[in-house]
Amino acid sequence: MQRHLISAADLTRDDAVLILDTAEEMARVADRPIKKLPTLRGRTIVNLFFEDSTRTRISFEAAEKRLSADVINFTAKGSSVSKGESLKDTAQTLEAMGVDAVVIRHGASGAPYRLATSGWIDAAVINAGDGTHQHPTQALLDAFTMRRRLVGRDAGIGKDLSGKRITIVGDILHSRVARSNVDLLHTLGAEVTLVAPPTLVPVGVETWPCEIAYDLDSTLAKSDAVMMLRVQRERMNAAFFPTEREYSRRYGLDGDRMARMPEHAIVMHPGPMVRGMEITAEVADSDRCTVVEQVANGVSIRMAVLYLLLGGAVVDSKNVPAVSPTRIEEK
Repeated sequence: MQRHLISAADLTRDDAVLILDTAEEMARVADRPIKKLPTLRGRTIVNLFFEDSTRTRISFEAAEKRLSADVINFTAKGSSVSKGESLKDTAQTLEAMGVDAVVIRHGASGAPYRLATSGWIDAAVINAGDGTHQHPTQALLDAFTMRRRLVGRDAGIGKDLSGKRITIVGDILHSRVARSNVDLLHTLGAEVTLVAPPTLVPVGVETWPCEIAYDLDSTLAKSDAVMMLRVQRERMNAAFFPTEREYSRRYGLDGDRMARMPEHAIVMHPGPMVRGMEITAEVADSDRCTVVEQVANGVSIRMAVLYLLLGGAVVDSKNVPAVSPTRIEEK
């Protein structure tokens, strides 16, 4: 594992499989009456969120606390950032406090990379989403969910997603989730198809390791997983499609379309869902929809990432609680 997690494209197959396997062990720990490990006791982690977030921020905080880390939550609203403080000044303030890791979400693409490489702070940096660029832990939890559902919880240990066909549908242009998933799923051997209106497909997408389609119906029968994306109106400054009704008719997933998918295929969504727009209530509430599983798996994945970046040991559920970093150094 590298020191930082900035982009899903930075992960090798072995890196990704190690994280997925470690998350599987973390999930087993989470099933126990006492869900905590002492691994990061004495370590301080800052959740530095310049954008609004619910699932990601709470998921990271839960993961950090289950690993016994000291957690500081920082939001731009109500902080010195709202008074004009720069990212550099904020980072140097955190450095002076002696933090061990920074989980950062920022509206500007490249902000986590800048923080990790600038020399402003001597801490591990984990990208929790930057602009329309990357969201690596979301891609990891999606891959973890796919491997569990399509390969098996125990059968999937040590394996990737070779041969699996994944369809990602919706606002590709503004989606860091789509970019991260394309990178990671390709690394894990899956075949990815992006489906979207031409206006919501990024320039240069032909260089991505995936296929492009504009007709959702033509891809459903051959998909092992269909991931629906929210239309990100907050990032739009123009009209990218005629009406919501027209978008839903052509690119929304309803019961009829779900019935055309293979019986084993699953429906995914990174959240938050807009019911009636990209997905109907019938599909969202079906057994084939993994949205709630993705939230639970997100905690396990983020525990695994923090463990591997800061703990430095390979966790084994047979020897829980895991050895703390100080004991590793003593050995």
